[in-house]
Amino acid sequence: MMQFYKKREFGAFISDSFNFFKLYGKNYFKNYILINGLLLILTIAVVIFGFREIFGQLIGGNLSGESYYFEKYFSDNAGMLTIVGILVFVLFVLLGIVNYLYPVFYMKRIAEGAQKVKTDEILSDFKTNAGRIFKMSLGMLLIVLPVIMIVLGFSYLLLLIFIGFFLILLVYPTAFNVSAFLMYDYFNTKRGFFESLSYSIRSQFSYPNGNEKSPYWKYWGASIIMFIIMYMITSVFTFVPIIFMYGSILTSAPDGNFEENPFTGAMGILLFLFYGISILATFILYNLMFINAGLMYYDSRTDLHTKIELEEIETIGINE
Repeated sequence: MMQFYKKREFGAFISDSFNFFKLYGKNYFKNYILINGLLLILTIAVVIFGFREIFGQLIGGNLSGESYYFEKYFSDNAGMLTIVGILVFVLFVLLGIVNYLYPVFYMKRIAEGAQKVKTDEILSDFKTNAGRIFKMSLGMLLIVLPVIMIVLGFSYLLLLIFIGFFLILLVYPTAFNVSAFLMYDYFNTKRGFFESLSYSIRSQFSYPNGNEKSPYWKYWGASIIMFIIMYMITSVFTFVPIIFMYGSILTSAPDGNFEENPFTGAMGILLFLFYGISILATFILYNLMFINAGLMYYDSRTDLHTKIELEEIETIGINE
């Protein structure tokens, strides 16, 4: 059994994240697919067919010399595109809620002593916390996300003087950790949204007792490593079809059809199929990042470390 409420160093976050999946991975992903599988399939289908249609209209119209073709396409299909846009937004919100909160509820049950978690138990957690999930979603959409977008936007502007690159390296992992800590704290305590938000920010820079070394750099470093791992894996699915696409352009005689709409035919289907797989891989790999963030959160809860250790000692005594 894995111990969650304890102090960890930088390397332990990485190794214990993988160790978590070694111990609980089969049960974890079984429940993940049962709960989240349909949403993932719908999302990938929307990306493959929806984006293929839009990009095909955009490029095809421009290459044909019809400068207003794309605008005309939108005006002629405004009603349908509005409805589809709303449905896609709802779909992505639901996918985000399930995908990001599933690790929180699963880890909470394992940290409380469960050896295996049933799908019904996770679904029960979602139903029981429906009101808090709604409040948290509003807070994330109306408060946290706009602030993060403003800070990241400012950092991207500073890319012009190069310092923005370093700011992005600092801001992006920190913003992710704050968001993850917010969700873990909000559903592991009885705190309100703003109390958990305050804790998620403060805990990045100091432990509750204030007498220990700041954990910021080990949290930041562990997140950066996970981002790099995720980027390297998902890049394979992104670059491979692009390489094939450009190879086809360079080695095939132009016939006008491919240039008019490069997203038709076998190559277009292959390109978006790989893009859909890349999105699927990204969502799955986000589980690794959220488990890593969960271990950081339990590291930050030094107020519970001694309590949990004493309970474990008492349990050993009872078993003997």
